[in-house]
Amino acid sequence: MPSIKLALYALLLEVAAWSGGALLGDHADGLLLWYLVLHGAASLLLAGCAILLLPAALTRPRRPVLLLMAGCSYAVPVLGFIGVIAAIVVLRTYSHRVIEPEFESLKLPEFDPHQHTTGGFRQSGLRSFLGNAEAPIASRMGALVALQYVSGRLSSPLLRDVLTDPSEDIRLLAYGMLDNQEKRINQAIDEELKKLASGRTEEGPEERGPQTLAAARRLSDLYWELIYQRLVQGDLRTHALAESSRYCQMVLRHAPDDAALTLRQGRLLHDLGHPEGAAAAYYKALALGLPSTRVLPYLAELRFDQGDYADAKRLMGDLASWASLPRLQPSIEYWNPR
Repeated sequence: MPSIKLALYALLLEVAAWSGGALLGDHADGLLLWYLVLHGAASLLLAGCAILLLPAALTRPRRPVLLLMAGCSYAVPVLGFIGVIAAIVVLRTYSHRVIEPEFESLKLPEFDPHQHTTGGFRQSGLRSFLGNAEAPIASRMGALVALQYVSGRLSSPLLRDVLTDPSEDIRLLAYGMLDNQEKRINQAIDEELKKLASGRTEEGPEERGPQTLAAARRLSDLYWELIYQRLVQGDLRTHALAESSRYCQMVLRHAPDDAALTLRQGRLLHDLGHPEGAAAAYYKALALGLPSTRVLPYLAELRFDQGDYADAKRLMGDLASWASLPRLQPSIEYWNPR
């Protein structure tokens, strides 16, 4: 075998290097040159033997490993030579033992845009991930596409946050998703406006017919959806608030006992800057039988905006006994410290 031959040649050259004194006598310079040449050749042969005997994984890159072993053997007389031989024996003996890595690398699963998420939605975690410009573009785009399965109220703010993202692909995708949501609702509004006009023509201008009232209720819902999903801002939001309130009031004139619509009218009037009308609507919704947990938070917010902090605290105190309001618990505890 080549490795055995190299080992024997290396050993013979090393022995010859140390036995040079018997041949050269008292010639010190010649003796030193003899030793250095033969010892260097023996070191190179021993390193070559080690390269052949050691596992391939331990000999890459080959040239630096070869020079390292030859240098160790050459620089340290006797002990360096013995050390290299001992290293070969030890490494060959324990090379069959496979050391399990402490950490494993797992390949990410392929994103399936048709798979609906079943777990809880972590808005804060997704917000930080989408805002991380160092994250892979493909992963961030996959997260954006997954927002189509999330309610618009949660997805719209996240999509608006990335409209200023450095990546043009991310910006275009977010803008397209927001635009599609808004277009879908606006298209439904156009269809309901046509139904409303048709109902007025067929049922008369009194706006009491079932088709007219159904269209008005649907229009109030759609304009409210634009607001609820935060798809409109500024003047467009004010316009949507006014339109939703107008159609809501149209329905309430003929169905004054509709508690849910009365609560919505209160919220619309609140956002439009009519606190007295909003308060009256909230109290009427309570009188119509809506649970206090649905109305009191909005009424407390109205009192806070009016600067009536004592009444706001009283209203939040009325909610303190309800343990089924986890999202409101921080506000309740703030106003009612233990």
